[in-house]
Amino acid sequence: MYRCPDNDIVFCIRGRYWTHFYVDPAENFHYRWLFFISMSVLYNLIFIIVRAVFKELQTSYVTLWFVLDYLCDFVYLVDMGFQFRTGYLEHGLMVVDPAKLRKNYTKSKLFRLDVLSVLPTDLLYFVIGIQPYVRFNRLLRIHRLFEFFDRTETRTSFTNMWRIFTLVLYILVIIHWNACFYFAISDAIGFGTDNWVYQNTSIPKYKPLTRKYMYSFYWSTLTLTTIGETPQPEQDVEYLFVVVDFLIGVLIFATIVGNVGSMITNMNAARSEFQQKMDGVKQYMEFRKVSKELEERVIKWFDYLWTNKQSLNEEEVLSALPDKLKAEMAIQVHLDTLKRVAIFQDCEPGLLVELVLKLRLQVFSPGDYICRKGDIGREMYIVKRGKLSVVGDDGHTIFATLSDGSVFGEVSILNIAGNKTGNRRTANVRSIGYSDLFCLSKDALWDALTEYPEAKNKLMEVGRQILKKDNLLDEDAVRQEQEKQVSMEQKLERMEATLDNLSTRFARLLSDFNSTQLRLKQRITKVEKVLTRDGDAISNVSVLDLDNK
Repeated sequence: MYRCPDNDIVFCIRGRYWTHFYVDPAENFHYRWLFFISMSVLYNLIFIIVRAVFKELQTSYVTLWFVLDYLCDFVYLVDMGFQFRTGYLEHGLMVVDPAKLRKNYTKSKLFRLDVLSVLPTDLLYFVIGIQPYVRFNRLLRIHRLFEFFDRTETRTSFTNMWRIFTLVLYILVIIHWNACFYFAISDAIGFGTDNWVYQNTSIPKYKPLTRKYMYSFYWSTLTLTTIGETPQPEQDVEYLFVVVDFLIGVLIFATIVGNVGSMITNMNAARSEFQQKMDGVKQYMEFRKVSKELEERVIKWFDYLWTNKQSLNEEEVLSALPDKLKAEMAIQVHLDTLKRVAIFQDCEPGLLVELVLKLRLQVFSPGDYICRKGDIGREMYIVKRGKLSVVGDDGHTIFATLSDGSVFGEVSILNIAGNKTGNRRTANVRSIGYSDLFCLSKDALWDALTEYPEAKNKLMEVGRQILKKDNLLDEDAVRQEQEKQVSMEQKLERMEATLDNLSTRFARLLSDFNSTQLRLKQRITKVEKVLTRDGDAISNVSVLDLDNK
């Protein structure tokens, strides 16, 4: 088995020949091929009708049309070959067996359409002459164009823009076909015979092909969009055509309004939801008579969230993903940030993954205190964006400035014995401007460490070294704690030994009980036999006495 470098096509090679070949519909090669076949379908969709109606266009570029037509036919045939080897999922596995792939394609409805789309209808050229309308069967491959549009909508990050583009393309194609029908009906009725049809071509300015097409396209646009006045029909066929056009125009207008409205709603959904939350907070502040200063701070905080795209609820957005993909997404986004923390640099990858999933983003406004001196440390923080200042108790003296990538509070969440600060904050940390910080709580850390005892010991040792370096570690307290742990371990060992001894004695007593019970059952059985035998003897003697009497 050989896999090409881009993982798009997989095939086996035996000698110089391919013995097996399949295309994975989820890979890039399939998507790129859909683009080529879509361009061929779009070419036929646009040019067959216009060449059949506007004769000058067909006769002026006969060689060019022959080349493009048969190039598209070749692409159609190659596309059928690829579809014979396009894999599909069965029980979650990709089917690559050639016989199954061939059977799957030939039994589908699309296979019949594909066969009809490549029938050599061009042979009719020898009977009726070169008439492009004999190639209308090529339009039966339009399902590949729709498939390309669907795949692109799934792959692109600009979904709404792509939807608008496809909607506009559909409308232009419909207007284009309607313009060609209008010109064909005018040709059948006679140019210039009444005011509704295309006017007399004897006037020089009406002779150019571009003028004919542009007027027909203009008429078609006015009719289908119903935004302008068109000439009054005079014949029955003209009335019928205009009525059909009006009905199509109503559908187009409804489609445009519905789709564009839906797109605008989707584009503004996040903004509307965010605005509702902000309005709710405003109403609450007004009801509770909150001061204007605090109200302005809250509004500015909302503005910052929206401006910097921090209003996005990551948990809600990623809730649709399975846990595996959610973990990989979190690793891609936050793992590098977590590795900046010194105590986590040598941890097991599994623990880092657990901690990454527990990071929470918090946003602080200018002047907000992240922590104050003397507070019990329940979280550690990693600065994602912004600047923080370590200030004195007066709130003015600045001892240090923390910027992107800085970490603080990591030792306080480890509960290290002998910490002179008693797991309390040793400084005041205040946000200078708006700051985005990743927060990891103590409970989340210890919850993750329950599955990684070795990592827990390493973290505690690293924390002790940091405290020792800063002269914040009480060696006597550490020694006492270690002695307590040793004595506790000794007690546990004695309890285990006692428990083992009790278990042995209980097993022995149980064995003695079982053997005594067995002997007792045997003795009872013997007594029952003796009693039964004596009873039978007494019965026999009584019978003999009765007989003698």
